[in-house]
Amino acid sequence: MDPLKASEYGSFQAHVHTAKYGAWRKVFHGIGIAVVTLATLAWWTSCLYPGAHTEINVHSEFSWEQITPSQSLVYHDCFDGFQCARLEVPMDYHRSDGQGRRFAIAITRLPAKVPVTDARYGGAVLTNPGGPGGSGVAQVLVSGKSLQKTVDSENDPSIVDSESASRDKYFDIIGFDPRGVNNTTPGFSCFPHLFAQRNWELQVAAEGTLGSAQDAFWHSWARASALNTGCSANLSTPPQDGEEALGEHLNTPPVARDMLEIVERHGEWRAEQGLLEQRQQDQIHGYDPGQSIVARTRWQRGQEKLLYWGRSYGTILGSTFATMFPDRIHRVVLDAVVDADKYYFGEGPNAVEDADAIFDQFTRYCNEAGADVCPFYAQGGPAAIKETYLALEDALYNRSLPVPASATRGPEVVTWSDLKVVLRIALYQPLYGFPQLAEIATEISQQSGATLADYKVKGRSPSCPSDQCLQAGPWSAECQVSGHNEAYSSTAILCADAEYLQDADEDEFRRSWASLQEDSAMLGDYWASLLMSCVGWKVKPKWKLTGPFAANTSHPLLFVSNTLDPVTPLRSARKMSENFPGSVLLQQDSEGHSTLAAPSVCIHKKIRQYFQTGELPPPGVVCKADVKPILKASPSAQKGMNAEDRQLYEALMEETRRMAIPRLPL
Repeated sequence: MDPLKASEYGSFQAHVHTAKYGAWRKVFHGIGIAVVTLATLAWWTSCLYPGAHTEINVHSEFSWEQITPSQSLVYHDCFDGFQCARLEVPMDYHRSDGQGRRFAIAITRLPAKVPVTDARYGGAVLTNPGGPGGSGVAQVLVSGKSLQKTVDSENDPSIVDSESASRDKYFDIIGFDPRGVNNTTPGFSCFPHLFAQRNWELQVAAEGTLGSAQDAFWHSWARASALNTGCSANLSTPPQDGEEALGEHLNTPPVARDMLEIVERHGEWRAEQGLLEQRQQDQIHGYDPGQSIVARTRWQRGQEKLLYWGRSYGTILGSTFATMFPDRIHRVVLDAVVDADKYYFGEGPNAVEDADAIFDQFTRYCNEAGADVCPFYAQGGPAAIKETYLALEDALYNRSLPVPASATRGPEVVTWSDLKVVLRIALYQPLYGFPQLAEIATEISQQSGATLADYKVKGRSPSCPSDQCLQAGPWSAECQVSGHNEAYSSTAILCADAEYLQDADEDEFRRSWASLQEDSAMLGDYWASLLMSCVGWKVKPKWKLTGPFAANTSHPLLFVSNTLDPVTPLRSARKMSENFPGSVLLQQDSEGHSTLAAPSVCIHKKIRQYFQTGELPPPGVVCKADVKPILKASPSAQKGMNAEDRQLYEALMEETRRMAIPRLPL
């Protein structure tokens, strides 16, 4: 998953300066869905794009309904400084009669700093934040400028000389909502309306996570069966005879084909812009015999190539694309690499094998910082800090902590499950999660759960159905609220991709659970809950791959992973790099999920070089992170930075701040 899972953490509400909050909320609300909904969790999501610290001015009047879906890319101004389109694609690419249902893929583009007709225009970099089921639209709206800061030339595009014109490149950043996700239509819901969904999620949260009690297994298993049996039955039922069933076309291979369609249609659009610009130039300066603008913007029909940056599950999407279309690769960065064999087939070591080592880093950093900086410090070194924490978990497991009402919320009960969510955040995002874990664990040890109770309340959201939903009735299209369904989309995609999870019985699940607990005491129960997420799911995909996920690509891939990652271990990146000849693994020496877990100017300059020139770093390169959790940045780490490096560092720090979780959606 991604540095904090997009579908892992509660129903976030974006704080946006706009007169029409609802327009933005349709894009952003629910980018995270409560992880406690065990049957509906994403596996690999790297980037959480919480609205809590995101203040963006947006066009208050924009809504996706204003855009008519088209089989060509037709961009419309949307939000402030962005452009949006709805690209119509077949639901079933293998249907030979040209008929059938179609998806309208929601696409948001952050335009390049130069026109597409400029010789320095480098193309459009597609992105995916993870999931499965993460919203690429939301990712670009929140982090597009940060991504652009990395991939673009460091030189000011307004200063043009002959050398920069032939060397520097500037890119569009494009995010899209995959099939079944957020603003892409048609959507779906597992609930008759939002009120029923919120009630369900609150009940799941109250019962606790897997491993929280002796009977938690049966509660979780029954809930997964109840939810998924009905939801998958609806998704496998065509609306009319002869039409496609939505659920059979939500898995990863057709999404990879959608990416190819976006790339092709963007090439077509680029050529149209070039032709318009050429005509204007010819009118002003006279006819250009070489038609230079048309030549450099020409649509390479059937040969347009992909520029892509995918994180976590986004690396599955990227490696799947590279397997299916190896001759269509221009630049592909895969960050926080998932083992495709493990994801699709369940083959190989458990993904959580390094999770406990990250917790051990927490104890080391806390010990090194001392009591003045780390409130959970205990004399006796890292071992004593770990022992104190485990004792706290045991105490909370046996007896939850009552928290009286405050001036801003009602009474709450802090549980073992709540603390485990805090721990999980810390393992994904140590830079901000470690201090939060130290603070909350210290409070609980002092018999105060006020901070954690506040987080729980802030992670909840209103659940009343709209007037339109009430008039149309349960299960109507009016009751499907965009942005609230990501976790359930996640289940639909995951269970179609990883069919083996659908067939697991109770005994097989318990064996897998025990194996995960053996590999990770900190994250094993949580990851086991993900294995349970497909219980009762019966939808089989129409288009699937059997592997191997390997290819000799037209340009080598760049894999990037942390030394310690809680769910995408470095071993996975090494394996996947071996499957793609010529590729290179770039290692960031830090802990957490994806390179967003900690800023590293070194890493991002090498990624920039790859996008600018195609040059890969030498094999075996390891870059240090510029900041360590709890210990923060050392003066020496920034001492040698020039002005441009300093700007990149500040942009990366801002991006990691966006990953900070100010509250927990429980």
